[in-house]
Amino acid sequence: MDYDFDRKINRADSNSLKWDVSAGELPMWVADMDFMTAPEIREAICARAEQGVFGYTILSDAWYKAYQSWWQQYHGFRIEKKWLIFCTGVVPAISSAVRKFTTPGENVLVQTPVYNIFFNSIINNGRNVAESPLVYRDGAYSIDFDRLEQDLSNPQTTMMILCNPHNPVGKIWEKETLAKIGELCARHHVMVLSDEIHCDLTAPGKEYTPFALASETCREISITAIAPTKAFNLAGIQTAAVVVPDKALRHKMWRALNTDEVAEPNAFAVDAAVAAFTKGKPWLDRLREYLQGNREFVRQYIENELPRLSVVPSDATYLLWIDCSRLAGSSSEFADFLRKTTGLYLCEGNQYGGNGNRFVRMNIACPRELVQDGMERLKQGVSLIAYSL
Repeated sequence: MDYDFDRKINRADSNSLKWDVSAGELPMWVADMDFMTAPEIREAICARAEQGVFGYTILSDAWYKAYQSWWQQYHGFRIEKKWLIFCTGVVPAISSAVRKFTTPGENVLVQTPVYNIFFNSIINNGRNVAESPLVYRDGAYSIDFDRLEQDLSNPQTTMMILCNPHNPVGKIWEKETLAKIGELCARHHVMVLSDEIHCDLTAPGKEYTPFALASETCREISITAIAPTKAFNLAGIQTAAVVVPDKALRHKMWRALNTDEVAEPNAFAVDAAVAAFTKGKPWLDRLREYLQGNREFVRQYIENELPRLSVVPSDATYLLWIDCSRLAGSSSEFADFLRKTTGLYLCEGNQYGGNGNRFVRMNIACPRELVQDGMERLKQGVSLIAYSL
């Protein structure tokens, strides 16, 4: 089946967070896609809606098998049924884990720059953010393991939130890297919550390693949060899962999710996930190819037209991390300037910590025509900055 990713869909007046903007603005900020999800998923949702009764929903065997089969077939990770727990989203799972496995005043480690909502889950629950910055050298990110061990060795640091693949820098962590992270965390009695929501959005020919698959140690000290929502554009359905191999951690996580009342599926959560993982692969494969085309378009455009900017090479997610350090001022000022003068709405990098004040984040999960529009607006904004100086 052919899928039309070039089709522009009018999302105005649809209660869309992303498109709740002023007329003439182009939102390329929050991480949802401007593509219709796979037709097989839409059909499953419509079939569920046709019944017309939306009562309490339970998890079917098909739900468990869909997750198990997908991770076994495409990621080489055999998940036992008892390891899986439903939750309404990855972020609720992270917040529940922070409350359950740490106490107020303790540190939760994150590798910055990283998904900004991690900070909310930590700070809003009275815990401290322990930043362990990634190393940025020659346009690429890596881990300083000496610094990481130093940060993990603090007795007040009891939990690490790992981003795998890493948002916003688009990094796929190698198996050896993940195993070393697990070894250091185990040595210093730090549990790991691995956010793997972007794992199915790798570039064609690229694959990620689940943290729990990197080593036996990683499996025993970790909770993994997964979902079809990013890859299949289902964020509004609120459907996700956690994978917890260790029995003791699993019981505590199950208690945490139920205590927080985020362990019950809505009427569409089960059918949408099952359809995604059992019928959505052809659509996803085509999507990954299209996103790669968008990545390459942006890379070439910036290389040819905007030499004062550069794009960090990305092998995962549909988010590009753009280095604007050669421009005057902070990335926050740059993002504000772009929106005010061109209508291009990007995420300023300060909110991601680390060296984020030198970057902006761009969402390229939209038709190529909109990506081109975004590039032209970006060029206009950079030209206006140069002119104003």
